[in-house]
Amino acid sequence: MNSRERVIATLNHRPVDRAPRDLWTLPWVNMFCQDRLDEMLRLFPLDIANSPTIYGKSARASGTPGNVGFYTDEWGCRWYSAEPGVAGEVKEHIIENWSDLAHYKPPFELLDNADTGKVNDFCSQIKDKFIKGGIGVRPFERMQFLRGTEKLLIDFAYGTKEVRDLIDMVHDFYCRGLRILAQTDVDAVGFLDDWGSQTSLLISLEMWRELFKPLYKDYCDILHEKGKYAFFHSDGFIMPLFPDLIEIGVDAVNSQLFCMDIEQLGKQFSGRITFWGEIDRQNILPFGSQEDVRNAVRRVKKAFSGSPRGLIAQCEWGKGISFDNIAAVFDEWDKPSQGNTLQAIDGLQRISI
Repeated sequence: MNSRERVIATLNHRPVDRAPRDLWTLPWVNMFCQDRLDEMLRLFPLDIANSPTIYGKSARASGTPGNVGFYTDEWGCRWYSAEPGVAGEVKEHIIENWSDLAHYKPPFELLDNADTGKVNDFCSQIKDKFIKGGIGVRPFERMQFLRGTEKLLIDFAYGTKEVRDLIDMVHDFYCRGLRILAQTDVDAVGFLDDWGSQTSLLISLEMWRELFKPLYKDYCDILHEKGKYAFFHSDGFIMPLFPDLIEIGVDAVNSQLFCMDIEQLGKQFSGRITFWGEIDRQNILPFGSQEDVRNAVRRVKKAFSGSPRGLIAQCEWGKGISFDNIAAVFDEWDKPSQGNTLQAIDGLQRISI
């Protein structure tokens, strides 16, 4: 199996030789540990590759994310990072008052000058990899960046007309971008929003279904219409969202499994959606031993019936996490569990014949 075949089989819950690998690296790793990252990728080649963005040049962005100090993103939001390799947080919101919304325009130059050629060139160069594209589709988070989290949640509570207008504006921009990206040769497109605290959703399930579920369904429909897979990420406790994510067609979800009941997730949703990682990056990866890391991987395997079907071996490498613990994640995923390899399955088929 090559990487692309392996990931597609996993997304369709078919047997694979091993779980596909995917590693997320935060800017700190790329800035200060590039040699160790290169070694990791040599030892454990990844099956998923991320394409370049289609976005054209921004008229508003300035500064460099990851450097200490201020920078401005493509939408005009001003961020501050207090330490190198960390994204930081928004300090200046563009829509402080609703009167600001009437004069605000999304960065359409990113789409007007979109470059699909560089994405297709990238895909043609590594045909054996599964290629995931992305343009930062994150409606809830973008609204927070524009308006401020506290104000936005109050807006939701009061149900103001203006907040609906803000949703429509952001959603329209992302739909336009997804339609362009869906025309390229990528295999999947990812979108994201952090919906969970450590123990619950950030808003009620009913409100989420009313305001945001239709947006994500539109994204899935745009991608599926062009034969692409829909990948979704959210931090926090999002267990109540899984039935809805499955219903609207999300193919793979990256979530903080260790914020939830992993065994219950396996019982309820194994075989219905692909679990795209992860291993606990809050406690086990930064503070645990290699054996703790291996036990965490074993727990995930067991919760999902001991099989890599529908499971992607993903984890995140950031500041404070050792090379050895990341290596332990992938090494443990590569160890066969009972009945979880193509060879074992083929052998059983031959015996039954």
